[in-house]
Amino acid sequence: MMLLQKPLCVCELLEVLDIKGGTLSAHLKLLKNAGLINQEKDGRWVVYSISSEETKLFLTEIMENLKENKIIRKDKVIVSKISRDICSRSVKL
Repeated sequence: MMLLQKPLCVCELLEVLDIKGGTLSAHLKLLKNAGLINQEKDGRWVVYSISSEETKLFLTEIMENLKENKIIRKDKVIVSKISRDICSRSVKL
């Protein structure tokens, strides 16, 4: 759902989520294999984004129903402020 706001790299996703890098990688692989997200190289980062307009529309509908969820609202604020500067920190995958 965070990828609806903007494409994000692993370190940015880890900044928002409270999971280990290996768990995130496994989830990203499943989403990529299902065709729901794309992965692109951007310099030294791998950036993930929503794969298609159909997927974006589907996720937007889900988000509309979850817009009052406290966790979703908190994560949206974090994502809106996040930058790749956090990637300079040591991230253990």
